[in-house]
Amino acid sequence: MNGKSTTTRTKLERGRSALGPALELVHTGRAPTRAVLTSELGVTRATAGAVAAELEALGLIRVDSSPGSAAGSQGRPSHRLSVRDSGPVALAAQVHSDGFRAALVGLGGRIMATAPGCVTVMADPAQVLGEVVEAGARLLRESGLRCVGAGLAVPSAVAEPEGTALNPMHLAWPAGAPVREIFSARVRAAGITGPAFTGNDVNLAALAEHRHGAGRGAQHLLCVATGHRGVGGALVLDGRLHTGSSGLALEVGHLTVNPEGRPCHCGGRGCLDVETDPLAFLTAARRDPGPEESLLKQAGDLLRTEYGDPCVRAAAQELIDRLGLGLAGLVNILNPDRIILGGLHRDLLEADPERLRAVVADRSLWGRSGSVPILSCTLAHNSLVGAAELAWQPVLDDPLAALA
Repeated sequence: MNGKSTTTRTKLERGRSALGPALELVHTGRAPTRAVLTSELGVTRATAGAVAAELEALGLIRVDSSPGSAAGSQGRPSHRLSVRDSGPVALAAQVHSDGFRAALVGLGGRIMATAPGCVTVMADPAQVLGEVVEAGARLLRESGLRCVGAGLAVPSAVAEPEGTALNPMHLAWPAGAPVREIFSARVRAAGITGPAFTGNDVNLAALAEHRHGAGRGAQHLLCVATGHRGVGGALVLDGRLHTGSSGLALEVGHLTVNPEGRPCHCGGRGCLDVETDPLAFLTAARRDPGPEESLLKQAGDLLRTEYGDPCVRAAAQELIDRLGLGLAGLVNILNPDRIILGGLHRDLLEADPERLRAVVADRSLWGRSGSVPILSCTLAHNSLVGAAELAWQPVLDDPLAALA
């Protein structure tokens, strides 16, 4: 083989190996132009151009070769890169105590379509997962878009490598339900191609926020969130979820924050799970939850619209103090560089940010010398977006192989 053909093959292999990293840069918004892509990949302009062209040919991104120049700028503007609006999608599904939701999610974390199902979640996980997959399959048929795979978010620790819901406390499902196996079977039965994945809802929310929302740029991101019931936590280290040896890490809902507090489903007492979730807030505010709307919506609406009511304010302050105590303990153990809060916790932060930050600073070892930023999650349906991230990951790892 002559030297020229060897050089050509080497360049081709180098370009193909850069497809995944390049796609992830565009997917997460870190490479809005070809010039930035060139710099981030550490390749020549020609290689970056070839990589962008290949991703465009695969139907994943759009390359704008004639972007307008900003006022006062000099020189030729770089080609702009964006995810393709009509490109493939992932099917995302979420089950929670008040129902389920299916969605189609494109690159960039864009939710293209959703199908809510606010129904009573049956005790048979196969029935529930069959319904949510069918809702997603209808969305796919209506859209006509290609599907790269499916992801499911559940309100339970998911044991690895089995993919079982270890203890779905706020669902009537049996402990150890094989949710990944059931979900995969329902996806195949619906004629949906691509791999199927399952994960804990707060883990997936944290992953989505790290890639597309309030967690961007954090190296050690701690996420704590209330779902429709209960409290969950997640840690993202250098862009990867920390799930522990068997997928069960960061079960923060069972930190004790009030030794004399409410009995918890885990057998303990005064856990974060029962001291700072929507039902705890409604109970402390002396409001009876109604059947018309989810507990999460009722609690959030009450906090936002009636914070001036002394009873509501006192309940909120009680939950803020409990939450702050739990966060301080996590700061002491994990030393995160950013904390993001979701669900009702986000609403508590926005209702009285100084109180929560003061409690964390007062109770954490490092709070007085260097406080940890505490921010609100910013993505709507972040657990759904995170479920889609699981399905998108094989494409991000190797676009050519995944889309072959």
